[in-house]
Amino acid sequence: MELGRYRAQVGSCLLELPIVEVSEDLAIALLLTVEQPISVLAQLGRELAEHLEPRGPEAVVTIATMGIPLGIEVARALELDEYVVVHKTPKIHLHDAVAAPVRSITTAAPQTLLLDRTRGAALAGVKVALIDDVVSTGATMVAALSLLRAVDAEVVGIGALCTEGAAWRDALGADAALVHALGVLPLLVRQPDGALTADWA
Repeated sequence: MELGRYRAQVGSCLLELPIVEVSEDLAIALLLTVEQPISVLAQLGRELAEHLEPRGPEAVVTIATMGIPLGIEVARALELDEYVVVHKTPKIHLHDAVAAPVRSITTAAPQTLLLDRTRGAALAGVKVALIDDVVSTGATMVAALSLLRAVDAEVVGIGALCTEGAAWRDALGADAALVHALGVLPLLVRQPDGALTADWA
């Protein structure tokens, strides 16, 4: 159930995001890439690519599902013709995938990240930009990094539309320095009187 709207500055775009409850005492501003206009994602993809380009990425890897539209736009802006998807649901071509467990803030049940072994092998020794919509707890990024390093990819940058809260910094440790986001979202904590207040820490 939507609890209102949150106005977030993401790069050059002002987005109005629905506020949704993830537990009885915590809500988030939900940024769904699949509900953003194509023109907005194209603009933000270009802006993110500008920050990542100096790091010399040779490939874009993105995380299903919400990272895919952004990953496409970043790859396009970097003039890369291909991108690789890390999946969260089993598919017929993933029967022998490289796998890592993960639990994200927006998903109730534990999941498994899956990287097609053939696609992963092509990333060996390649400089990679890892793209997702939002970095919150950092759990998905930690799992994705482990997959990419298992196939000997060199992750030179992590791009996102937004970071959320600050837990991701501890989860990623030294890899937090790789993250570049176009905006910052708070966690919204319910107070005893029922009001939601922004928690940036």
